[in-house]
Amino acid sequence: MKNTKFHGLGRRKSSSARVTIQSGTGKFLINKIEAKQYLKSDILIKDALQPFEILEQMNKWDVNVNVSGGGLSGQAGAIRLGIARALIEASEDYKPKLKKQKMLTRDARVKERKKPGLRKARRARQFSKR
Repeated sequence: MKNTKFHGLGRRKSSSARVTIQSGTGKFLINKIEAKQYLKSDILIKDALQPFEILEQMNKWDVNVNVSGGGLSGQAGAIRLGIARALIEASEDYKPKLKKQKMLTRDARVKERKKPGLRKARRARQFSKR
């Protein structure tokens, strides 16, 4: 493998992540900040790096991410999908393993819109007989 860059786009809820990977030592930057400082939670970092764990490729790729929108959990999910798509661009051999673990599926669940006359999307006002 040459030292070329591979790109992947990931989305989750209202978050969108543009991921660039290249072979390296495992450097992980999110919006030009180290991932541990940006995501803060080890669980979210582990979630974002799950494709590397499945392929046993930890610390073999440098990851650079531009992410925007949503909260940290949605951003971690978007980064995970972006990394998986970038890895497939790097090598088609990774696709069966990632597909089996459902890393290539875009999670389409988003917040439902608020309806008129209700408090939230489905939450109505409390009913009182008297």
